[in-house]
Amino acid sequence: MAEEVDVVVIGLGPGGEDAAGRLAGAGLSVVAVESRLVGGECPYYACVPTKMMVRAAGLVADGERVPGMAGEADVRPDWTPVAARIRDEATDSWDDTVAADRLTGKGVELVRGRGRITAPREVTVDGRTFRARRGILLNTGTSPASPPIEGLDGTPYWTNREAVQATEAPASMIVLGGGVVGVELAQAFSRFGTRVTVVEASERLLVNEEPESGELVRRVFEREGIGVRTGLRADRVAHANGEFTLHAGGAELVADRLLVATGRRPNLKGLGLEHVGLDEDARSVPVDGNLRAADGVWAIGDITGKGQFTHVSMYQAAIAVRDVLGEEGSPAAYRAVPRVTFTEPEIGAVGMTEAQAREQNLPVRTSVVDLRESARGWIHKSGNDGFIKLVENVEWGVLVGATTAGPSGGEILGALAVAVHTEAKVTALREMIYAYPTFHRAIGTAVDGLAGG
Repeated sequence: MAEEVDVVVIGLGPGGEDAAGRLAGAGLSVVAVESRLVGGECPYYACVPTKMMVRAAGLVADGERVPGMAGEADVRPDWTPVAARIRDEATDSWDDTVAADRLTGKGVELVRGRGRITAPREVTVDGRTFRARRGILLNTGTSPASPPIEGLDGTPYWTNREAVQATEAPASMIVLGGGVVGVELAQAFSRFGTRVTVVEASERLLVNEEPESGELVRRVFEREGIGVRTGLRADRVAHANGEFTLHAGGAELVADRLLVATGRRPNLKGLGLEHVGLDEDARSVPVDGNLRAADGVWAIGDITGKGQFTHVSMYQAAIAVRDVLGEEGSPAAYRAVPRVTFTEPEIGAVGMTEAQAREQNLPVRTSVVDLRESARGWIHKSGNDGFIKLVENVEWGVLVGATTAGPSGGEILGALAVAVHTEAKVTALREMIYAYPTFHRAIGTAVDGLAGG
């Protein structure tokens, strides 16, 4: 017999966990279903542990910059405290007890297992069936995708999940994929002594960002001794005697570890989406401005295709909860989604790239400023690589995109994210006072470069 509840939440990534707690706090009866860890990928395998790795790697790099600027330093990288911090501080050894207790403490019933929609407003989990009076909220996220490369299946390759659980930095590593995950982990391990080569099928790194971003990261990587092979597609993988051999475009690369960072796939298979008129083979779940995917179904997070970011999932969760509760509010808007690649230099971006704006036939004007030529860049000296790029819609006189690469690039982005979100006029940005000497002062210089704005 089906158990009657108000809402069933399937998948407890950051957005699902937040939504379940909010709905229970509003007085609804909520069942939350999770087959893995409460909290999802972010706290256990992605955002949090990887940024601990990046922070540690940055300290190593800063120590090596001391000579010539602040005296002498003897830097001896050791992965042991990095692994310990990830295990003890970030993940509790990949135990979600704290998160689960936090959720149930809000009045949510947590059901462990794989949920499947078996009829409209009905979810079955390991023999228990729940009928949701108000509906079902999906937040099933994504999983690492492995490309169809001959010989790859069956080998002990790493994804981001295995990489963050590493107890030592390997002697050598091939990173297959030059996107965000690939470049962040490549640099982190390299700074702890791993000999790293990044292999990317596209012609540049960070292909979804401005070309200047990929070029900058490549220049820094090569200076740091990280090999970068772009325009190279993997053909075959072999694993023998504790080593991986990657065959790609006539080249043969050998390393102790192979990290596959070639993208992610939505967790839609086996969800029973056909019972609510949705396609489990789709790349994403289509949603409206209130995150409705079908009658009595809401979807949030990675599976909506609006950006695989924790902050997008949390943003969508608040809107979906409001809609479930029948409250009024503005629909979701994605013109100013911020994103940060936590390499050094840090790559912050918001809105559209120049190419994306031109693809939409917008009248575009751009401006690029080299941070090394700014006052703060000159003062900073070592590790000052970076730039600010602005993309203006000339007809409207507003920014539709921006990139801030360099020291604290993700923090500098904040001002430009506000500008893109509020559609602030370029003339107003030109009239602002920017503190001296800061990196963000270069925003004013870049605005001045938008001649005729």
